This record gives sequence, C-alpha cells and structure tokens, in this order.
Amino acid sequence: MALQLSHAVSDGIRRTLTRTGGLLLVGLFAIQIGLQVSVNSALLGFLPPEIAEQFRSNTGLALPISGRVGLALFVVLTVLSSTYFVILSRTLAQPRSEMSTFPAAVTRRLGRATGIALVGGLIVSVSILIGTILLLFPGLFLAASFLFFIFAVAVEDLGLVGSLQRSWALARGSRLKLGLLVVASALFGGFIGAVGPLLDLAGASVAADVVTSALTAVFFLPYYAIIASAYRQLRDEQTGPGGSTSGTADATRVPEL
Repeated sequence: MALQLSHAVSDGIRRTLTRTGGLLLVGLFAIQIGLQVSVNSALLGFLPPEIAEQFRSNTGLALPISGRVGLALFVVLTVLSSTYFVILSRTLAQPRSEMSTFPAAVTRRLGRATGIALVGGLIVSVSILIGTILLLFPGLFLAASFLFFIFAVAVEDLGLVGSLQRSWALARGSRLKLGLLVVASALFGGFIGAVGPLLDLAGASVAADVVTSALTAVFFLPYYAIIASAYRQLRDEQTGPGGSTSGTADATRVPEL
C-alpha cells in the first residue's frame, strides 16, 4: 500500500487540534523565540559597545549579555530543541485516540535520544545542503529519504546509523509524495524569509521576531504531525497494525542503504 498523503494531512492536522497539540505549539514557539533572542544577543554582545548601541534598536529581541553568554545560551537552547523534538515526535506518533495526553514513555532514554537526534540532524542537514548545492534534485531526494529520521530515533530507539537506514527504508516508494511535503516546507521558509525583513524595514524589529517565531510554530507543528501520520502509515505497512514500536527495534531487519 502506497502512502496516502491526503489521509496523512487530515490525520496530522487533527493531531494538532488537541490540548496536547496546544502545549506542543506553545513549546515550539518558546524555543523559536529563545533561539532568536540568543542569536540577537550574541551578535550584539560581540560588537564594540558604541557600534552595538547603534544597531540595538534594529536588532529585535535581545538580552543585555555578553557575546559569549549569548553564544552559550544558543548552544543550550539548541540541545533543548533536540530534546523537544524527541518529545514532540513521541507524542505525535502515538495513536490519535491517545493524543489527549503525553505518552507514558515520553522521557524514555531521553538523553541518549537527544544526543543522537542532535548529531544525526546535523549530518542530515549538511547532506541535504551539499546535495542542494550540487543540484536541487539530490537535496530534495535526501530530504525526503531522511524525513522519518527523528521518529526512528524517538519512537523506535534506534541508534544513529540504524535511524538513518530506517528512515531511508520507510521512504522507499513514497519519496515523490514525501518530496511534496519537503517542497511545502521550503516554500514556507521562503515566505518567512520575506516577512521578517519587511517588518524590519518598517521599523518593527521586535514584531518581526515575534511574528516569524509564531508563524514558524503554527506551520511546523502540523507539518511534523503530518510526517508523524505518514510515518505511522508506512511503519504499520511493514510491521502490521499491531506491530509494536515501543522499546528497542531490531535494527538487523532494516534494509541496507
């Protein structure tokens, strides 16, 4: 059975329209705001005081901290972001009938999963970037192939290599439809890239940070919920509807790249 993208979209949206989805939305917005504040604060902190004062009114949300502290804050929030996406993936991938609460195993081996998600996310991002620079199609192909990486890490407790292999195997035969999701996220990224500068030009730099963070959260929570629904479809096609996803998966059954 091929991926039913329309079902994944409708099911994913329903997953976000719950109390738990609302909490995840607030968390994603908070992370986006925090990362933006840390970047702004670091940039201003590394500038000479007289120059920083000139740019402060056009920088947006920032804290009166040194550049090193701002950079350290960014690193901490980046790690917390990886932790958040592990929790988000585990929550969105549970049966929709259970979306009123967080799963009982939401914090299972959270530190290990966070580390793998952080390292793997960097590898995937660099691979997609290189593929896009060389030619657009390889970048799109890789993005679709590794779309389920975070779910393999968070839900199936696979390691770095096993999660990459698992995502690649799940995407096989459905990359064209998954590519549509990747294109949608790229188009939204371009839209956000235009909104921020327009608000900055209007002298509303603080509003630019808040609006872009809010729009990012509002778009990407349903986006990941749709991916979660697609993941469940393709996973259940391989293991059967009654297949278990809790505990450590058997990586030996994952097809080779």
